Amino acid sequence: MPEIETAQFQRAVLALNGGASDARIVRLLASAATKTKIELIAVHVVEIDWTLPLDADIAGRSEDVQRVLDSAEEVAEAFKVKLEPVLLQARDVAAAIVDEATERGADLLVVGLPYRKRFGGEFAIGRTIGWIGHAIEQYATGQLIRPRAKYVGVVPSA
Repeated sequence: MPEIETAQFQRAVLALNGGASDARIVRLLASAATKTKIELIAVHVVEIDWTLPLDADIAGRSEDVQRVLDSAEEVAEAFKVKLEPVLLQARDVAAAIVDEATERGADLLVVGLPYRKRFGGEFAIGRTIGWIGHAIEQYATGQLIRPRAKYVGVVPSA
């Protein structure tokens, strides 16, 4: 397990996705927390489809969703470190993660990404990482950023 310099961090939010990377990031930060006083907060966000009401109890009824946070707590307990589990429901996962980290005053946000060997060895970044960066920039500047895009490729024939 690589060593990380943790003296400057006091509160870390660990964004869990239910994949194999979850245990690795919890082990990494729990190991660091044994040497320092980093407060660990594990966040798992269940994305709610726009066709459902936001307060629909999707997360509470799913054993798989509950298992994500239970597994993270077990890993932290092995290091004798306290980890606060947080289960959220949101329309936008990235915004929910950044909002939680901001509201908690986190100075470290850790997001695990699965590595896909099957597709030539690439990280499965998806939309979440880009939107997290976007949301962090908006919080930092205090301005709503509306990116613009212009398609410059070949116009498909009808």
